[in-house]
Amino acid sequence: MPNQVRVRYAPSPTGDPHVGNIRTALFSWLYARHTGGQFIVRIEDTDVSRTVEGALESILGALEWLALDWDEGPRVGGNYGPYVQSERLHLYQDIAEKLVAEDKAYYCYCTSERLKLMREDQTQRKQPPGYDRTCRDLPTTEEQIPHVIRFKFPVDGETSFNDLIRGEVKFSNHTVDDFVMLKSDGYPTYHLANVVDDHLMDITHVLRAEEWLSSTPKHVKIYDALGYDPPLFAHLPLILGPDRSKLSKRHGEVSVLQYRDMGYLPEAMFNFLALLGWSLDDHTELMSISELIENFSIERIGKAGAIFSLEKLTWMNGTYIRQMTSSDLSKRIKSILDTTLPDKTIRAISLDYINAITPLIHERLKTMSEVTELVDFFFLDIPSYPPEGLIQKGMDQEQTLHALETTLEQLSSIPSWNAEDLENVLRPLAEELQIKTGQLFGSIRLAVTGKKATPPLFETMEVLGEYICKKRINTTIDSLQ
Repeated sequence: MPNQVRVRYAPSPTGDPHVGNIRTALFSWLYARHTGGQFIVRIEDTDVSRTVEGALESILGALEWLALDWDEGPRVGGNYGPYVQSERLHLYQDIAEKLVAEDKAYYCYCTSERLKLMREDQTQRKQPPGYDRTCRDLPTTEEQIPHVIRFKFPVDGETSFNDLIRGEVKFSNHTVDDFVMLKSDGYPTYHLANVVDDHLMDITHVLRAEEWLSSTPKHVKIYDALGYDPPLFAHLPLILGPDRSKLSKRHGEVSVLQYRDMGYLPEAMFNFLALLGWSLDDHTELMSISELIENFSIERIGKAGAIFSLEKLTWMNGTYIRQMTSSDLSKRIKSILDTTLPDKTIRAISLDYINAITPLIHERLKTMSEVTELVDFFFLDIPSYPPEGLIQKGMDQEQTLHALETTLEQLSSIPSWNAEDLENVLRPLAEELQIKTGQLFGSIRLAVTGKKATPPLFETMEVLGEYICKKRINTTIDSLQ
């Protein structure tokens, strides 16, 4: 086994990359970076019937979004591409035939119909499912009969291995059947392909989901049969919903890229995923990527299921947004507005203008997807409310009209158009009009923004500017007459 740590992330392109899948990649990447080792990406696309178009691009897109770079692979232009198992079929076929020649594997000629009947009979007898070894001792034939290659798993005794998280794990051999290694179409199963590739790629540590724990005895025996030294195994804890049931879509188990589209920052998602099963201590939650690399170790990965909390992710994301500089946030806001606002804006989406808006919403943002709704009125014409929609609770149309007309008069004599002077002029006005401050400000807010909830009113009016504010109040007055 090489001295340098070598880990791999080996997804199957059978769907979009979900939380648990990317958590495995992230832990492997952190371990490689912590130890000065290497992180390899290998696409296990040997289950052709389940391959989903576009899944590979989504997987690589998720890695790119989280900046999980890899260290080697076939060259694609000037960059490393991932290893792809379907481009290495001859390796698995040759090794499977080698094991047949050494009487460690055998051809199985059972048809799918026979296997179906076998399983039905096992179910009726309440026996555990598994191949009944009908073809195990048949002589090999030269005839071109469709077949698979099965591994000759020991019938007696037990298979044990050491797991870096769970310690020694033992399985009785009679619970493991003679599994398929090479399918009739010449494609390997996961069990053969991952062993062969992990050996040929000098993988030292395999970090993978707990669901693969029961498959590990099969892999251990293949390593033994081939004379390979197995890597060290670490089976990561399950990710559970807040109710401690298996994570599902109702808990937030969706594609990682959907979180990107919902406005979560990659830094926040990285931090959140790192704490799903690993911790530095019992209280530290916010950690930079460099801090996670410095402190990450397999010893700190727990056995118990990790709880996925969308509420916690959203809190963490909001915290990361608030920690950003106003300048950096403005740049991200501009990139969002450039794609979400229609072409017909009343103001150019300039960085200087956004720099004035950003402080008004910086503390309020929880996700970046909220940006457009919060600030669109700065750039677009606001919707026209029907008269009844403009009237505050406890007021009527005549009072609202009078309040806005008086407001417009007061604004004509304002010393300068800034938040302080606006408040000094408008706050006393409510008492003069014998209405509540909230009623007056609510009417003004709707008139100048078209929204019932906005950033602070006077700061908002300052940024919008005198011309637009007066124009919108005039328009509102006209709609009330």
